[in-house]
Amino acid sequence: MNTNGIRILVVDDEPNVRAGLAKGLRGDETSVETAKDGTEALQKFENAGHQIVITDVRLPGKLDGLHLLKMFRDRRPETLVIVITAYDTIDMAVEAMRLGAYDFVTKPVDLNLIRLQVRKAAEHRRLVLENRQLRDRLAGTGEDLEIIGNCAATRELLRQIRQVAETDATVLIHGESGTGKELTARAIHRFSPRQQRPFVTVHLGALPETLLESELFGHEKGAFTDARSRKIGHFEAANGGTLFLDEITETSAKSQVDLLRVIEHQEFRRLGGNELISCDVRIVAATNSDIRDLVHAGKFREDLYYRLDVIPLQIPSLRERREDIPLLVEHFARHLCQRHQRHIKRFANEAMQVLASHSWPGNIRQIRNLVERLVVTVDGDVIHAEDLPNEMRTHPRQIEKTLEAAVEATERQVIVAALAECDNHRERTAKRLDISVRTLHYKMRRYGLH
Repeated sequence: MNTNGIRILVVDDEPNVRAGLAKGLRGDETSVETAKDGTEALQKFENAGHQIVITDVRLPGKLDGLHLLKMFRDRRPETLVIVITAYDTIDMAVEAMRLGAYDFVTKPVDLNLIRLQVRKAAEHRRLVLENRQLRDRLAGTGEDLEIIGNCAATRELLRQIRQVAETDATVLIHGESGTGKELTARAIHRFSPRQQRPFVTVHLGALPETLLESELFGHEKGAFTDARSRKIGHFEAANGGTLFLDEITETSAKSQVDLLRVIEHQEFRRLGGNELISCDVRIVAATNSDIRDLVHAGKFREDLYYRLDVIPLQIPSLRERREDIPLLVEHFARHLCQRHQRHIKRFANEAMQVLASHSWPGNIRQIRNLVERLVVTVDGDVIHAEDLPNEMRTHPRQIEKTLEAAVEATERQVIVAALAECDNHRERTAKRLDISVRTLHYKMRRYGLH
């Protein structure tokens, strides 16, 4: 099993079960301790701080499995608890899931199933810790740099950020407007060996052609009428660090030639100057256009495209990560209530359901702006569905463009609703949907439902 370095605690009053699980789970770098009751389990947990606990629901003494679960989670919320239950105590297992258990298995205990659950729990824990470490690296900078979300698409984005950040390869970020392309670029920089050096952003679409060369490469005194002194350009300012070129497709043919030259040779001249200046800059560019269509149409240089697209990074739209919408809403609500000195406001369930089903063409930027408006204008501490814009409550969701996409979107909604109805109990959900548990697991993975 890929559970290196994991400490496991097995709690069961049956000696054969304890011994069998300990023998089957123990490995070269996986340690397993056992306990016969809740009191012994709590003592060993306090001493060793196990990352994964496997406990029977019914234990002798005052501390049964549910009490242990709550105490473990209170002391170390990152602990993952797998509950063992008999069929006649299945309701207790459901209650355990509500209290925060990672999963449950039924008796008689299947060692292979337990191994699978432990392996999944270890992988889940690894992903959570890696995401937390990345967010810790992004925090404390005076800017809102957190990448919020835990769906499959967000976790994959975080994995790619970690992977590309370690290198100096040029990155081209693709994504719709408002999806967080600059946030992603900053994350790449903050997680890279260049993190102590400058991160410089250039919004190319906001610069007129007459100023772009001077802004990028700087100018010498007297280079043009208003050049009263030397100016350092963005490439020079970003030396040793990262230069983020946003809206890269908004540049003219001449600017594309200039950019290609400096990216290829890592050197340039200031406007009006003769000195050749070397620069060590990591380029991260971004576009919300289909750059390949522009290349085929002759509107963007093919050689520059290949120089920029060494590592393409696709940012998912909010429509592709709907599970993250409640997390984003709560995050922005906390952040903006503090900024505007408002009491913390929460969203009623009906309001959150409306927000989660909206199409969000403006993506994260749009959802942030709406939350800010609601934080400022709603008087009470609870934001209800009727507080949302009228068009959001009355208009149907954006229609999917293809039949396949529409079917998948509907299927995903049905699964989400069934999971909620069954309190995330997978066997009950599968029965409710009249499919096998294996099929349910497959579809949950496909749609990023964890």
